[in-house]
Amino acid sequence: MPEHAEHTIEVGGATIHYLKGGRGKPLVILHGAEGSLGWRQYHEQLAESFTVYAPTCPGFGQSERPPWLESFTDLTRFSLWLLDALELPQVTLAGHFIGGWLAAEMAVMSPRTFEHLILIDAAGIQPQDGEIADVFLHGQEGTRQLAYFDPQQVAEYAELFQHKPSKEERDIQTRNQETLVRYCWKPYMFSPSLPGLLGRVQLPTLIIWGQDDRIVPLECSALYQHALPNARVEIIPQCGNCPPLEKPTECVRLIRNFLV
Repeated sequence: MPEHAEHTIEVGGATIHYLKGGRGKPLVILHGAEGSLGWRQYHEQLAESFTVYAPTCPGFGQSERPPWLESFTDLTRFSLWLLDALELPQVTLAGHFIGGWLAAEMAVMSPRTFEHLILIDAAGIQPQDGEIADVFLHGQEGTRQLAYFDPQQVAEYAELFQHKPSKEERDIQTRNQETLVRYCWKPYMFSPSLPGLLGRVQLPTLIIWGQDDRIVPLECSALYQHALPNARVEIIPQCGNCPPLEKPTECVRLIRNFLV
């Protein structure tokens, strides 16, 4: 099985944590609202075909946030700087939920940096009919209940979520929530300008969505497809907001078929 390792790198005066493993062309995967959940099954499967980079965004987990980094726009610019520091030109960029929103914003800002774009149940676009669920209102446990169609399908659920967190884990969870509020509160989980700007992104784009997503409505997959000139949508049935964890085999198969 492909090996992986933990690394840190200095960017803009901050120490950024990331995981790296596998072989092949680089594939950068941006995490969702809970921050980095470590090297998961889907990373392992993708690392059989690609060199997978899984950075922890500044302010989440073990990654520091520079004091000047206050907004989602700042985060976008910083994340492009991170790719420069990692010496990763022409990469495939993937992201889940807020990571998908971040990936879309990065592609708008610097489309020539990327070869392909993969958005998985991405925030970033305001629904026209429904709304993005308020993860702050529901809290961590309530949001997890919304996030999965059936937790029994998530092979790593018990390992990730069904243990008493240590003090260090509780501190990280609190810090992650504070960071999420800083980046995503106003406007909540979307950018009014993003749909208009996505026309700049000519990259081949794969949009993956859980058919039963109760956090980011399924309609947002169509809104992204409409805004992106070269995008296609793949819907995974009986799956909630987090296909990489709930349906990793299906999710990885779609990514491999798109890229290989």
